[in-house]
This record gives sequence, C-alpha cells and structure tokens, in this order.
Amino acid sequence: MAADDKQTMEVAALGRPFSLGMLYDCRNDSLIPGMTFWDHDDLKNDIQEKPQCNNNFDIVASESIADKSSALNVEASLKASFLGGLVEVGGSAKYLKDSKTSKNQARVTLNYQATTKMQQLSMNQLGKVKHQNVFNKGIATHVVTAILYGAQAFFVFDREVSDEESHQDIQGNLKVMIKKIPLIKIEGEGSLQMENNDIEKVKKFSCKFHGDFLLKKTPTTFQDAVQVYQSLPQLLGTNGENAVPMKVWLMPLATLDSKAAQLVRQISLGLVQECQSVLEDFTELEMRCNDAIRTTTAQQFPQIGKKLKTFKEVFSEFKLEFQQKLAKILPLIRGGGEEEAVLAEILKKRHSSPFNNTSLNKWMDCKEREILTLQSFTDNMENTQIVPSQSHLYKETLSAELAVCFVFTSLGSAEPYLSALSNYLEEKPKPDDPEDPRCHDIEKEQWYASKEVSDAMRHKAKLFSDFAEANKENKNIQFLTVGLTNETQKGSTIYLHKDGFTVSENFEPPSKPETVTAGDVTHNSVTLKFSPPRFGAENITSYSVEYCVSGEDGCKQTTAAKAEEVTVSGLTPNTEYMFRCRAVTSVGVGPANSVANINKRSILKIVGPNFIFVKVESSDSTFTCGHGKLSPPGKPQVETNSGEISVSWEKPAEIGQDVHILSYIVEYAQTDKEVKEEDLQWNQMVSRAEKGIISGLQSETEYAVRVRCECGEAGRSKGSITECLHN
Repeated sequence: MAADDKQTMEVAALGRPFSLGMLYDCRNDSLIPGMTFWDHDDLKNDIQEKPQCNNNFDIVASESIADKSSALNVEASLKASFLGGLVEVGGSAKYLKDSKTSKNQARVTLNYQATTKMQQLSMNQLGKVKHQNVFNKGIATHVVTAILYGAQAFFVFDREVSDEESHQDIQGNLKVMIKKIPLIKIEGEGSLQMENNDIEKVKKFSCKFHGDFLLKKTPTTFQDAVQVYQSLPQLLGTNGENAVPMKVWLMPLATLDSKAAQLVRQISLGLVQECQSVLEDFTELEMRCNDAIRTTTAQQFPQIGKKLKTFKEVFSEFKLEFQQKLAKILPLIRGGGEEEAVLAEILKKRHSSPFNNTSLNKWMDCKEREILTLQSFTDNMENTQIVPSQSHLYKETLSAELAVCFVFTSLGSAEPYLSALSNYLEEKPKPDDPEDPRCHDIEKEQWYASKEVSDAMRHKAKLFSDFAEANKENKNIQFLTVGLTNETQKGSTIYLHKDGFTVSENFEPPSKPETVTAGDVTHNSVTLKFSPPRFGAENITSYSVEYCVSGEDGCKQTTAAKAEEVTVSGLTPNTEYMFRCRAVTSVGVGPANSVANINKRSILKIVGPNFIFVKVESSDSTFTCGHGKLSPPGKPQVETNSGEISVSWEKPAEIGQDVHILSYIVEYAQTDKEVKEEDLQWNQMVSRAEKGIISGLQSETEYAVRVRCECGEAGRSKGSITECLHN
C-alpha cells in the first residue's frame, strides 16, 4: 500500500521520550535522538502551546491485541512494528504486553486517560531549517511537529475462576465492581464505603498497574486501586507539569527537501491483521499450555509435564523467530527495498509448517485429553500413592515387604510431532520429503487413542483398585502408581515388588469369584457353591468365606482349598447372616463377591421366624440367611396295614419361645424313579397330635411320607426326613 509522502502522520507515543523537532524513522518506528534541524534555543522560543484539558475512564473487558491497541490509539502500521518487536513501549503502554497466563483467569481492565496541553512548532520555524546536512544522512523520514501531553493508566484486575464457578458470571461481577470505582467514597483511614457483600467479592481481586504516573505505592488490591485512581488528577500536577507525550504528529521530511529519505509504502491492513492473529494464536496456546502444566496430573507424572514444557519452548522459539522476521522485513517494505509479497510468503510458510495453528492446537487437545484420561484412572485408585519417578518408586518399595504398582507405560513414548517441531526449527527436514514426520496423524500417535489399549487399561485398573481396596488394612502391602516406559506392555501393566526387587512386570490380581450360589440349607448351616474368578486364577492359593450376623461388626471365616463348595455350620437359629467369598493369593486377598463394608449392604427382611431361607442378590452376589427357632419334626415312623398307613413322629428338637405349633401337615405321594422328590404329586392330611393314619392307598405301591409343622401366620417348618415304604 503506497504511502502519501506529503501527508502528516499521527502516532501514539507509547511511553517513548518524544520532543518537538526530534527526527523519526517511520520505516522502523524509531526515534532518532541527538539530531535535529534546529538549535535547542531556537526551538524553545518558537513553540506554540494551547491547553487541551480532558479526562475519561473506560472499561476494557477484552484481551485481544486489537482492543488493547484501540485503548492506546495505536494505528495499524505502529501495531505491526510493535508485533515485530521494533517498538519498546513504556509507561501505560506496557499494558500492550500484559497478557493472561491462564484460561482460568477472569480479567477486566479500568482505563483512565487525561490530556493537559498541546505544543507544536510554528510555520516560521519549519521554514528555517538550519542543519541541512541531516537530509543527506537518510536516517529519518519524519520530524515531530506537534505533541499532545497528558497521562494514561490501566488498572488490570484479575480473579481466579475455579472449576465449580462460571467464568462468565465472575467476569460479569468483576465488570460491575470495576465500574463502581470512580463512585466509591473513601472514609477515614482509607477504608472504602462499600456494602458488605461487595467487600467480600473484591477480596478475591488482584490488581496490576500500568501508567504514566509516578506512584508512591503500586496498587495490588481493589482497595489500593480505588485510592490510587482517585488521586490520579492530583498526580498530574497543578499545571500539568507531570504530563507525558501521548500522541505526536509527524511531518514527512520530503516536504522540506526532496532528497530526504521517504516512507514508500505502508503495510496493508490485511497483512497486519494476519500477523496479529498469528501472535494472538500463540498467546492463546501459551495459556492452554500453562494451565496444563499446572494441573496436578502433570505434576504427578513428570513425563507429561516435560513434553508440555518442551512444546512451549519450541513454539515460543518459533514465535520469537517470526517476530524477528517481521522486524527485519517491515522496514525494508516501508522503505521500498522489498515488496509486501515477501511478508505474505512468511505468513504462508508458517501456515504450511508444523507450526500451523491447527496442528499446534490439535497436539494441545491431545495432551489435555491425556491428562483427563490419567485423572479418570487415578481418581478411582483409592489407598494408592502416586510416585513421580523410578527412584521414588524404588525408595517406596524398600519400605514395605510387598508393593503392588500400577504402571502407566506409554507416558514417555516418543512424540513424532514434537520431533517435527524441533527439526523444523533446526531446518532438518526437507519440505518435499515424503517421510517428513510432520505429516503424521497427531491423534493416532497417542497411546489412549487405541480402543484395545484403553479397554485393557481400564480392566487392569479395575483389578488393581479392587485388590487395593481388599487389602487396605494389610500393612505389609503398599499400593503405588507411577509412569515408567515399558515397550513390552502397551498402555499399562501391574508390577509386583518384594523387598525392593521386581518379582513380576505383569502381575494379575484375582477378581472376585465368578459365581456363588447357595446349596443345602438347614436350621443351623448353609452350603455355598462357588466358581473361580475369571481373572488372576493362576495366583490363587485358597478361598476365604466370611460370614457375620447382619448389623454386627466382626466376621468369622472358614477356608476352602479350591473353588467347589464349603459348608458353614454352627449358625444360630433365628439370626440373619450375610456371607462373602474371596480368593486368597500369596500377595493378598482378592475382592469379595460383595461390597467390603458389610454394614452398608441392603439386608433381606425375615418374613417369619420359623423357617430357613437363603436369597442371592444378582447385583453383587450377597447371601442373606435367616434361621427360625424351629427345627423339622423327627423322621416319620410308619406301619402298614391293608390300604392304610399309621404314621408317628417326634416333636421338633428345637422350638423357639415364641413359636406355637398349631398342627402337623403329613404329606404323602406315590414314588417314581423318573421324577424328583419335589416334583411328585403330594397329598396332604392334617393332624393335631404327633401321629396320624393315611387311608385310601393303593396296594403294591411305594409311597414317600414326610411331615411339616404348621405355625399359622409364622408359616411352616422345613419338611422332616422323607420315609419311603411299600404298601
């Protein structure tokens, strides 16, 4: 874009020490000190001055370079020089360089600005150039002909936003409170006249100050900021003597002498905006990277933190090189030594490099996802200590007889994309090389991207967590988590250490027994049948069956050598029991087929006190057993007569205090070898005494007879032993 070599320019001072008559080079936006067309005394005697008093305040809620530049009245060309590092700003203009370091920051800025006077050179002075030789040096393109004086200040308020808070709400509250600053009254001893709820809000605000004022104390809190803000008009001085240049007017030297150096062209607005976008993308990326590095997970697993720091270092180096290229090319373009196409090519090359914004953010997406994946694993690992390195792991394994360690094996795996970034900076890869590692799919390079690996890790983590929970009271076992590279175990594995030495790098703890069912149940015993766990069976040495009275602490235990069945006897009648079964290894016990805390289980309620039952809850294989205070009647004694049978029996051996036998139910049925006893066609008769006669029977027929107790609402007892006879 061609420049008008006769037009006066306006530029923001940005804290730079301008003075009237000073030379300026618009090609690189630099001041030329110590050289001028006029003597100092001549300039001093020919300056025109007029007051220009004004003050204003504004709220800046955006962090974009465009909005910051607008607040400081920085036009596009000067902005390009700032982006390229050609301009060193000072005073209030340092606000341009103050960027958030975290996405978890809510930020609002209060901008105060005041003007006091304007000074300019007279036409008489401009026509009397004394030192003509300055034109021949070609070191400047413009001369300062007018300056607007005043001062500006930026109060930058930050507030950390937690995961539980709404960033938008905090930002809104921050903005509301900042708007109140000019209206807040200061009471005695500097206290602020504010409502209590507002006082609580502002306690979480921090403040940074960037200004053209000389302060006795830099504000760091909201209260400090209010006091400083309200003192700013006085700090300018009674006659504005403390004001500084805010805006300057520059006249092209070509208007005084055609031989002078000229500003040939300005940088196109579109290219300036593209440069701005590149640097804003890097600022956004840096915030994301900082947040990831600060996470607990990145600190617990140094491999993650190391990769993030390497990533930040390489893109920061590329950013610096990009700015250096801008600083070199901008003056050449403005002076006519290069075309704008050179700058366009720099931007295009960045877009086609591994440092393009899409690839950089995709890698960052992957690291954030990796951190969340790790966090999901570690959050479920209770009773487990996370150690940061191999040496820390060794130290911990020495302090316990046994140590079981869940190892994330792929955290330190090579990152081809990181290598591509480093190689690009060192100019190692050739642009047309088909093997260029920057062509790799970034997401597919991540260990968690494989469903097979991810599923296997979740399975191992579940076995590990359950094993840790089952052995949390065992002081001889320590449970650890660490990140170590192991190429033979993709994703994760479980190490077993004994006395500091690694016994296994692929230990599989047992899961809970696969199935557990109730077999025979009597008034004082129950037989449990169980099958081995699906996982970790090769490490099992025996099985433990634990049982306890519902609602009471303390369990009894019996042991089974193998996974078949075990009978638990000696149970107390009319008592509710709960059972659990687990595998036992030389390292520790596996998880039970029910939750570890018995008292938290749902308990099956007893319907009546005179019978025995077992219920299996399919959700967690919990067994609940109730035993009544009534044993079955004695075995029937029978005598056969023609067409009838005389039956007698003994009363139950155990009859509870609250149990009343109303009658006996005598059951009889023809036997059939092809039919199970329970499936026979049973007939019934009722007897009030411990005897009875069954009549109407067929001759030459075998019958089965058994007796139960009828106890009304309490139900019936279990049947007696069945007696078979031939009539």
